[in-house]
Amino acid sequence: MKKNKKKKQTKYIFVTGGVLSGVGKGITAASMGAILKAKGYHVTMQKCDPYLNVDAGLLNPVEHGECFVTADGVETDLDLGHYERFLDFETSKYSITLSGAIFKELIDKERSGGFKGKTVQLVPHFTNLVQEKIERASANSDIHIVEIGGTIGDYEGLSFVEAIRLFANKVGRKNCLYVSVVYVPWINTSKEFKTKPAQNALKDLRGFGIIPDIVCTRTERPAPKEIQEKIAAFAGIDKDAVVNLPDIKSVYDVPFNVLKSGVLNILNDFIGDDSEPDMNRWEEFSRLRNQEFKRTVRIGLVAKYVGNNDTYMCVTEALKTAAAWNKVNLDLVWINAEELEDSANNEAGKKLQACDGIVVPGGFGARGVEGKIKAASYALDKNVPYLGLCLGMQVACIAAARKGGVKTANSEEFGATEEKKNNVIYIMEGQKGKESTGGTMRLGDYPAKLVKGSRTAKIYDETNVIERHRHRYELNQKFLPEIEKGGIMVSGVSPDGKLVEFIEAPNHLFFQATQAHPEFKSRPLHPHPLFLEFIKACKK
Repeated sequence: MKKNKKKKQTKYIFVTGGVLSGVGKGITAASMGAILKAKGYHVTMQKCDPYLNVDAGLLNPVEHGECFVTADGVETDLDLGHYERFLDFETSKYSITLSGAIFKELIDKERSGGFKGKTVQLVPHFTNLVQEKIERASANSDIHIVEIGGTIGDYEGLSFVEAIRLFANKVGRKNCLYVSVVYVPWINTSKEFKTKPAQNALKDLRGFGIIPDIVCTRTERPAPKEIQEKIAAFAGIDKDAVVNLPDIKSVYDVPFNVLKSGVLNILNDFIGDDSEPDMNRWEEFSRLRNQEFKRTVRIGLVAKYVGNNDTYMCVTEALKTAAAWNKVNLDLVWINAEELEDSANNEAGKKLQACDGIVVPGGFGARGVEGKIKAASYALDKNVPYLGLCLGMQVACIAAARKGGVKTANSEEFGATEEKKNNVIYIMEGQKGKESTGGTMRLGDYPAKLVKGSRTAKIYDETNVIERHRHRYELNQKFLPEIEKGGIMVSGVSPDGKLVEFIEAPNHLFFQATQAHPEFKSRPLHPHPLFLEFIKACKK
């Protein structure tokens, strides 16, 4: 009788952060994942966030950064975008675990009698459920990397820390690698690094029962070896297990910093494989990103969330990637859409006119919309390359409809127009009444059929495509005659023809827009064709 082959035990890497948030846990974790993938392993990643939100859909992007959407339609933290870009794989609903979702599941189970009268507690019920989520997310992977959001010592994150500590009991300590990313500040007045905050963070972590296998010190400039040795002595680990990761020009060079640091030796010992990772493609991209080219393209990003660069992370990264592969420098100009709609503000108008290309990204609400419509109109009239993403497609259609004779053309999302019948953009079927609720939009991957022979089809080099979505309003097709009169044609629709997915302006240098968010699928090693062709047009 043939024996069943025993499934190989998945290896787990847990990444926590100390001193302050935003220290670079996600990039560090993703960089390790990229290295392990380059060694030929199937690597997956997951974010455990202590927020009491059920998902990231209703979080303010100015405060929290971009909302990323998975292929299966879950609104998540922007770190999942980093995971996808570094590992070139698709995350899923199992790749994100928020406290709010865990509590909701536990409460729903308790209310339905699922605990059979037992007292429901953080330990073991919450921690057990977190472990179940980790095991589910790691299914079929060789190595699973879990980032714990927040900072060690945060009250709301303690249960997650306990869950990953106990996880070693379940799969064996030899199958778990703990990584702590801590911040070491430089005090300019005394001209020295201070390790005390990092020591306190490591002491807290040790107090929760975890001694890290690797400590990554994040600094604004390279730190001397003595700093690493001091932290190693305090943490009680080998000095080679403490590595310095200083700020660098591009986050995509972090994998090389990790490789140079000696972390590879620890990872090799952990997985039992000392083969060299194949980083050739990464090296090629890194050379392009760090090269100074003769040609620079100036791209205007017309947006309303301009207080935080993270609010359009995927868009800006897709543009940077496309610029690198096109061998041009990128000069990204942020243009406040509200300032652009103010006719008295000449400065915003001058910024727009100085651009080689214009991007209007997604967004919600009426604030700044007239400025975005003005930007789309300008690009359409002046033959300036234009790329519209989600709302960027809608404002382009409104601009074309107004040009085609519907002077009061607008969107139902922005309030009633003078005549409601002139809402060129209206709410999707089944979305009425859900405008302020989470997880109810058209989310995730949806297919589209491109018009054969259209510029859009030529850019994709195919007529059947899949892109990710996040919206609840769509183009009202009864206005297509006026929109076409205004200079825009439909170049892609949903398979049933009910939803407009892509538009373009014929005979324009480059005027492309989509109801989707193609930026979510752009990768540093595989740039999205829409962004690649947009930058190519801007070069002209």
